[in-house]
Amino acid sequence: MDFIWSCATAAYQIEGGWREDGKGLSIWDKFAHTALKIANYDNGDIACDSYHKIDEDVAILKQLKVTHYRFSISWSRILPDGTINHINDAGLNYYHRLVDALLAANIQPHITLYHWDLPQALQNVGGWENDTIVDRFKDYADLIFSRLGHKVKLWVTINEPYNVAMVGHEINDFRPGTLPYIVGHNLIKAHAEAWHIYNDKYRAEQKGMVSITINSDWSEPRNPHKQEDIDASRRLLQFYIGWFANPIYNGDYNEVMKTVVRERSIAAGLPKSRLPEFTPEEIKRIKGTYDYFGFNHYTTVLAFPVEYGNLQGAGTIVDRTWLDSGSGWLKVTPFGFRRILNFIKEEYGNPPIIITENGVSERGPKDLNDEHRSYFYEKYINQLGTFFFQVLFVFPAYLLDGVDIRGFTAWSLMDNLEWATGFSEKFGLFYVNHSDPDLPRVAKASVSAYSTIIKTHLIDALVGQHL
Repeated sequence: MDFIWSCATAAYQIEGGWREDGKGLSIWDKFAHTALKIANYDNGDIACDSYHKIDEDVAILKQLKVTHYRFSISWSRILPDGTINHINDAGLNYYHRLVDALLAANIQPHITLYHWDLPQALQNVGGWENDTIVDRFKDYADLIFSRLGHKVKLWVTINEPYNVAMVGHEINDFRPGTLPYIVGHNLIKAHAEAWHIYNDKYRAEQKGMVSITINSDWSEPRNPHKQEDIDASRRLLQFYIGWFANPIYNGDYNEVMKTVVRERSIAAGLPKSRLPEFTPEEIKRIKGTYDYFGFNHYTTVLAFPVEYGNLQGAGTIVDRTWLDSGSGWLKVTPFGFRRILNFIKEEYGNPPIIITENGVSERGPKDLNDEHRSYFYEKYINQLGTFFFQVLFVFPAYLLDGVDIRGFTAWSLMDNLEWATGFSEKFGLFYVNHSDPDLPRVAKASVSAYSTIIKTHLIDALVGQHL
């Protein structure tokens, strides 16, 4: 297996076809049609119309010269009510055609089963707060593995469970709800069951790899000379990346998280911790359910202690000298990329890592000369060490620090519906002209920059293998 160079999208953000060919409603279909929820009244009804533009999307992937394409499946397009009681073959056919077109172009599919668009029918009975979701997700995963697994070697079960649980069910920016720790508990168990289904039924024949994708900022102490800031920074990481990584890679929730949530829950007058407990049997079943560490990373924050306002007891700010982007939360901080990869190595036993998202946004009118994005990718990818020891490259690739890096994925292939901010935030390598009914994809300058990085790296890899 060679080093993975990839680009990514998500179903709701690009597909459109929201009521076509038997597709059921998702929570994002409902949310986007609720007044004042999405900026500029945008929605994903058409999005980038990828449901009808397989050929166009594969063509721009070929232009990038990527080896892989990470995309997600719309659960409600396959199972309109979220269950296997009714399987929508028309929806499955779309993904068969997409995978076949990718393989014909010598691009390997990297499929995410769940990228936030839960079937509304399941949300109506509690969604991720209802522990029956574990079996529903297992059934869904089993179906997709059985229908597509003979063509697909790389899988992600769930994208960014932190955002599903905390942002979706506590901060309420994405999907209104409650009980983030119960949601997180069910997400972890659902992932584990999907992994076991693949491991037990499909791995021997299909020989693929399955993991979850976890996201996290890097956290620095606001004042590196103050122990309380150092402690806050550590707590933030354990609540962010550690919430989901620790049970899967080490077994059970980390002690920092368990202690802080319990203490603050009791201080709030609750009889017990808001954080559920895994049984010994569940710990055993969850631990080790990975084939690689899927990791999404964008930025860095500076942490300091706070007494009230959040459970982790840590607030964040940014350094005003850091470069801005089109997203208020995203500052250009490539140094944090290397540091958090080292954190993963030390905390979770140096697993093989595939970077499943990394990218930068802009706002404003059309500007194809996106120098900031070319700069961003150059600086962040340099942190992987691939341009320090190019001639020594033999797969697996290693950082200067011995971190096992297997691949890099740019977010995103094209400008798309950036969730609650609509089409105003643009992460794409390709511009999509929404004033043109044909929605043409137009290359930005960063397309040449990223494809050059890929080409240069592959040449150096071959040189290294023949030294």
